[in-house]
Amino acid sequence: MTDAFAFRAMGTTVTMLGPADDPAFEDAARRVHDRFTAEEQRFSRFRADSELSRVNARAGTPTRVSAPFAALTRLALTGAAATGGRFDPTVHDALVAAGYDRDFDELIAGARGALHAARPCGRWAEAEVDDRTLTLPAGIHLDLGGIAKGWTADRAAEDAIATGLPWVVVNAGGDLRIAGAAPSLEVGVEDPEAPRQEMLRLRLGSGGVATSSIAKRTWAPGAHHVIDPSTGRPAETELLQATVWAEDATHAEIHATDALLLGVSAADRYLAVLVAHDGDVLTSMPAEEAT
Repeated sequence: MTDAFAFRAMGTTVTMLGPADDPAFEDAARRVHDRFTAEEQRFSRFRADSELSRVNARAGTPTRVSAPFAALTRLALTGAAATGGRFDPTVHDALVAAGYDRDFDELIAGARGALHAARPCGRWAEAEVDDRTLTLPAGIHLDLGGIAKGWTADRAAEDAIATGLPWVVVNAGGDLRIAGAAPSLEVGVEDPEAPRQEMLRLRLGSGGVATSSIAKRTWAPGAHHVIDPSTGRPAETELLQATVWAEDATHAEIHATDALLLGVSAADRYLAVLVAHDGDVLTSMPAEEAT
């Protein structure tokens, strides 16, 4: 039996699951909520007073940042190097040019500005993090939205376990982390063409899962939130969706973006569930069809 706690943060629904009737559950839930509140304030590109907005406004100038901001930026830059730049934390301006220039709830309500020419990406290698001093190239800005959700899910899960809760699952809109001595759990993978319907289930007891999809967060034909850094435009890929397992949600987020851009060959690199445009499903980890 499990208890559940849910709330809205980072533009999505965050759900925490843990053992039923455990005396630590309430304290753990509070810490998970507080963690997401703090990190949304730190990493949101839609808040003028966020640390990310302050850093982006100072592009080209060495900027003192918080320890968490420096840590996540290092992870993002390491992920960019490991994926040959397919995961790129400097796609901010390309996203804005593609039309994703405000909170997604406002975007789908029609509050979008004019589209602009594609903006080039790929200058992540010029960003420098020296201890807690971050220097971005002039004119280049960070978008840490996806990886920040995975990273926050990891930190929140650790916060929950620190209360004495024996195990926890933190799911931030598909960026999921299992921590502690969890039982074998079924994790559903959503059908990209049938929202809120599972296409299969994964049986997991540890680690993190993330999904990257061009069928979600769309606002016009061919307009979605996954940018191909090689073109600066919304990606045209042979996959609709990639779901990837990794040791934590942070790396699962990096790998899911990489897998979506790589295509079916990602099954040779990652433990993944890949969905092609024709509906074919390729899996490289144990899965069972949802009933």
